[in-house]
This record gives sequence, structure tokens and C-alpha cells, in this order.
Amino acid sequence: MTFRKTLTSAAATVALLAGTTSAMALDEVTVAYFMEWPMPFQYAKVQGTYDAEMGVKVNWVAFDTGTAMSAAMAAGDVHFAVSQGVPPFVVATSAGQDLQILDVAVSYADNDNCVVQSALEIDKDNAAEISGKKVAVPLGTAAHYGFLKQMDHFGVDLASLEIVDMAPPDGAAAFIQGSVEMFCGWGGSLRRAKEAGNVLLSGAEKEALGILVFDVTSAPASFVAENPDLVTKFLKVTADANAMWADSANHATMLPVIAADSGMDEAATAETIATFVFPTVADQMSATWLGGGAQEFMKGVADVFVSAGSIPAALPSYDTTVNTAPLAAAGGM
Repeated sequence: MTFRKTLTSAAATVALLAGTTSAMALDEVTVAYFMEWPMPFQYAKVQGTYDAEMGVKVNWVAFDTGTAMSAAMAAGDVHFAVSQGVPPFVVATSAGQDLQILDVAVSYADNDNCVVQSALEIDKDNAAEISGKKVAVPLGTAAHYGFLKQMDHFGVDLASLEIVDMAPPDGAAAFIQGSVEMFCGWGGSLRRAKEAGNVLLSGAEKEALGILVFDVTSAPASFVAENPDLVTKFLKVTADANAMWADSANHATMLPVIAADSGMDEAATAETIATFVFPTVADQMSATWLGGGAQEFMKGVADVFVSAGSIPAALPSYDTTVNTAPLAAAGGM
């Protein structure tokens, strides 16, 4: 199995950076997010609601992967990461970075997947033929976790594959050009890759195998401890935007704004966001999510990465990486 980069080295870098975040002035915060990943919070972002409600200037910086978000938080350059994938969060915390999950940002089983070149005529019935192929995978992400689980399900030996660590935009470009035979990723990159290939398993089929796909809002634990009110206000603006989107009567108002901020046209935005689920605060606080389910899932993700040799060790438990106090306050609980 050939890796251009390894999670082990990435995790080591994060571990070295961990703890370098210093207390920041409360007049400005920086938030990481993804382009081509349309979500209701972006309506509030564009309207300036976060700035107004939090009483600080909010800077928004786009990233390509959740692993890059972790590194930026470790360096003290980012204070919140919106829609960070669970696997990159697990990689960082397993390496010793003191991050906390603050909410469940989105669930999206159909919007994170692996695609095989159409010309190969490989599907779930002959998936073993993937053996020997070159695969573009963003290591340490939800797409990587899903890839590992699918290969295990289909009995494909990872050692037989040439695995190239590529951010989704680069991986999709390589896939479309024919430089790689399989692509794993999400969002607009996945949509473009599917024009030249086919998925092996649908979202429902992946969920049946226990391959859950959801993102979280995360932040350095020290920042959360020092700024609990600010964090609560941030989560409340997000929850209010989700509640606004939940009423379809608001779609005509919100969709054009979200589309423009995502760098997408309205049709693609509507198609993408239709595959997303934004759990309510009450749902997020339930046993299915932050009440225990997410922690159990993270342990499973970590164990898969350890078995694959992607990280050296998992934490005994991921219970302490979830902080529901600010979300409970945001929801008036």
C-alpha cells in the first residue's frame, strides 16, 4: 500500500502543535468551513448574524479538508471548525490534540462516497476487481474511513492498491483526467467525479453496514473553556439558521444566498443540500448523537484506523472529547 503522506506523520505534527493556542482577544474570531458544502449557517454568515449576536468580528476561512482544520486549530489560527468530519477529529484527538465536539453539524450518507471509473465496469457485484488500482483518497477524513470500511466489506486487500493522499478537488480532477481509477470525497468534487464514474454503495447501503457519515462543529478545548458565552452564542446562531431552513417556506429566501456563498449555482446547491440532514438541538443531545452514540462511533472509527496502520493508537474512550454544555445552553436546556 503506497501512501504519499501518512496519517501517522500528520498526527505527529498536530500533536506537536497541540496546546499552542493562546487566549485571544474577544474582539475577533476565525471560523473554518468548506466551499461547495452548502449549509444553513451560511445564510447567517452572509447576513452578519454571527458578528451581531456574538459581538465580535467573525473571519471565515475556507479549507479543503478536516485534517487541515485540525492543524489550523492546533496552530491557533482557527477557533471554530464548522462541519469538520469525524475521522479527522478522531485522528487529531488520538494524537493528543485537545479538541472538543460542540454540535452535530450535518449528517450526509449520500454526499461522501467513493467512485470508480465507468470504463472499468466495476460495481458492488465485482468490486474485488478494484485490486491493483490507483485511488485518490484524502487521508484522515470521513471519505478515508468510508473507503477503508468499503474495502473491508468487499474483501479488497489495501496492500494491493496505490493510495494517493489528495484533497477532493485535486482527486476529482485526477479522476476525470483518468490519472486515478477510483476517487473518494464529498460535495462538489464528488458530484463532478460521478459524471465520469459510479458509486459502489448507496448511502442507505453504507448505513446498513454501519458506515455513518456526519460532521461536527469543533473547537480547541482551551478556547471553549475561556469563552463559554461566546461559544454558546455561536451555536445558537447556527441552530437558529438550521431551524429557519427546516421550514421550506424560507428556502426561496435562503437558497440564493447559500448558493452564492458556497460558490455554486442554485440548482447544484439544491441538489446537494437535499441530501443533508441538520439535527435539531434536542436530537443532537439524544443518545443517538452526543448523548453517547457519537462517542461510540468515534471509538469505532479510531479502531479501524489503528487496524489499517493509519494511526498508532486510539484513546480508551472519546467521551471527554464531547462538550454538550454550550449546546444545551444554546437550546435553553
